[in-house]
Amino acid sequence: MRKPLSIVSWNVNGLRSIAAKTLPTFLKNADPDVLCMQEIKANVDQAEALALPYPYRYWHPAERPGYSGTGIVSKVEPLSVSTGFIAPEARARHPAEGRILTAEFEGFYLVNFYVPNSKPDLSRLGYRSDVWGPDVRAMLGGLARKKPVLACGDFNVAHEPIDLARPKENRQSAGFTDAERADFTRLLDAGFVDILRRRHPKEGGLYSWWSYFGGARARNVGWRIDYFIGSPQLEDTVVGNRLLPQVLGSDHCPVWLEITA
Repeated sequence: MRKPLSIVSWNVNGLRSIAAKTLPTFLKNADPDVLCMQEIKANVDQAEALALPYPYRYWHPAERPGYSGTGIVSKVEPLSVSTGFIAPEARARHPAEGRILTAEFEGFYLVNFYVPNSKPDLSRLGYRSDVWGPDVRAMLGGLARKKPVLACGDFNVAHEPIDLARPKENRQSAGFTDAERADFTRLLDAGFVDILRRRHPKEGGLYSWWSYFGGARARNVGWRIDYFIGSPQLEDTVVGNRLLPQVLGSDHCPVWLEITA
């Protein structure tokens, strides 16, 4: 049996900020083999200046300074790393916001996503549902024809009512519209499983994001919008998948997964 590989996905809401707060302690205590980060809000030089204790570090910053961006740091060297959408025609349809970073390992592709927010006025919902969603499904489907896929990150959607504390009050809010939820359903129907929900189908209170207002985190009035989804053949290789709400420093908490693939 292969040694399990621990992978953490975390929307850090500013890499430089969290590096000055809780990230060093988290890395020392949790010691993940791979850390996938979203919303790094840093360029490559700024990220590298932090000298995170991993030999392999990859960054996909947004063109706009201080915005969006993804990063993967790893103890294991990937076979290959790519940024953005793979197909040139898909790449041309999307702004340079640093939202996808893919690392190929021996047994699977690991895709780190920071999915666009539809915005409070839903002004970006059409792009999110009609352009981003189909291109993501096409990309993941193409990868899955080569080897299993594990995708993680901030998907900016609570898929089902169980995935947020107040579904009735947020019925038309960004992150819980019919269009966003249907887009996530189509992604799962394209051949992927929500690993945490598959393991805990009826457990409520499993949230990964909380508003900074009203003591939402202390009261666990949150949303589950950060996921690991994977090809079905990876399910039997998953040792564990859980949220780490006790880890502070961002409005999101880390999501931990251990896999033997």
